[in-house]
Amino acid sequence: MMDGYDCYQNALAERVNGILKDEVLFLLPADLAQARLLAKQAVCLHNEERPHLALNYLTPNQVH
Repeated sequence: MMDGYDCYQNALAERVNGILKDEVLFLLPADLAQARLLAKQAVCLHNEERPHLALNYLTPNQVH
């Protein structure tokens, strides 16, 4: 059981949510298919193109 909401319990999902809100969804998608495509692109951006300080400026795909 969860003992209340804490964004640090799932930091990766919260990071992707932040990317979606700040960089992808500044315009509302026309339909569900477009929203899914935008979400997929955001995840790819996070994993393949965005270097992370905590990973010594490597992308998650480079580390794993």
